[in-house]
Parts: sequence; structure tokens; C-alpha cells
Amino acid sequence: MSDYSPNELLICIAARMFENGKTCFIGTGIPMLAASLAQRLYAPDLIAIFEFGGTGALLEDLPLAVGEARTFHKALSATGICDVMETAQRGFIDLGFLGGAQIDPFGNLNSTVIGNYYRPKVRLPGSGGGNDVGSLCWHTTALMRHDKRRFVPQVDFVTTPGYLTGPGAREAAGLPRNTGPLAVISTLGTMGFDPQTCRMRLDALHPGVTVKEVMENTGFELLVLDEVKQNAPPTEQELGLLRDEIDPTGLYI
Repeated sequence: MSDYSPNELLICIAARMFENGKTCFIGTGIPMLAASLAQRLYAPDLIAIFEFGGTGALLEDLPLAVGEARTFHKALSATGICDVMETAQRGFIDLGFLGGAQIDPFGNLNSTVIGNYYRPKVRLPGSGGGNDVGSLCWHTTALMRHDKRRFVPQVDFVTTPGYLTGPGAREAAGLPRNTGPLAVISTLGTMGFDPQTCRMRLDALHPGVTVKEVMENTGFELLVLDEVKQNAPPTEQELGLLRDEIDPTGLYI
């Protein structure tokens, strides 16, 4: 099928990355739709965790934000923000989905300011739980629009730590070992991280996208997998569920 939007493609590719039985920290918007689609098709035992305490909810109806009632629907538990962050600190959250205004080669995210912190060009929403998720969950996946303004050589502010300055930097900063970014899903492709250098690497392209197009829209030297894969487009089943059941009003799509 070719009749789908960039957001729908992002949602479908993200949904396929969820693993059944894993605990996943879910943010507002596209991550919610991806988690809901994953519960229906790929990971029925996915344990969705929301910032304000909903743990293990069944996403039968789309929540409007991370603190509203539907994030507690048929959940395993209903606690609060301090309990959820402590759960991450104890090592019980496998994956966190994040976004930001900027990302750099090591997966550091900025959602705080553009420009100088004290005299910014733009003041952004800030961290919320972004720092906790990036610091304490075992792995993170970033969802990003792909252009040079967002994929930058160095973020203006490190809101959420990726691999910081490279191998060993997270551990030197006191963050848990064997944690860090797992993937970046953009509007052009899917990126992973090289295990030796911790730098971002192009792993797969979206339908109709070329390696050259990705490079031209990236503000730093991007590593490229020897055999770049091709992401499958959304299926008729995925699009039907998204449009008819998960987000029928098109609120986030």
C-alpha cells in the first residue's frame, strides 16, 4: 500500500520493534499509538508504563496524555510518578520511547533550548521524564523527524543522555552499565548504534528513500551498515487498526 502518511509509517515501524512481555515506558502521542498497535498485533503481553503511574494498562482506547484515566485501564497497578521513576532506577523498565528537537551522533537528545541556555533562540518544553528514562531504562528508542536542524553534530543542551561523548562516557558519568540508546526511527529510516564507537549508524531505509537522501538531511557523518535493509511499508491490517480503532479521529495521526 502507498496511501499512508509519514506518521503512520513511523507508528507501524515502532510497533514492530516492541517485544512481547517487555516493560516499556510510553510517552504522549506516537509512542501511545505504536504501543496500542503492538498490543493488538505483535506483543499482546507488552507492559506499557506511563509517567504518572499507570503500569500494564490495556490500551483499548487511546489516552490523550500520560496522566489521564485510560493509562490506568485494566492496569496491573496504579501508582505515581515517584514509584515509576524508582521502578526504572531499580532496573525494571526495558525500553523507553523518547523524542526531542535535536539529536547528535551519540544519541544525546535536546528538548530544553535551542541556542544558549541563558539567552536561547527558542525555549522548549524541557525534560519531563526524559532524563530519567534516558538515564535509567535499559535502552531507549527515539522517534524523530529527519532533517539537518534536528540531526546535529552537537546538541545545544543535553536533556537526555545518549552515549554522551562515546564509549565508556555513560559509566564515567555514573549511569548504569550496559544501558543507552538502542535505535532512532526517523521519517527517512531506522538507525542503530555501532557497538565499538557508539556512533549512530543507518540500518534501514523507508520505502522510496535513498542513502543519499538520508545523508543530505543529516548534519553529521552517519555510519552506514554494510547491507542497508528496507523497512516494509504499513500493511492493510496495520492501517485499518490505526484509522478505525486506535485513532479514528486522527488526533495524533
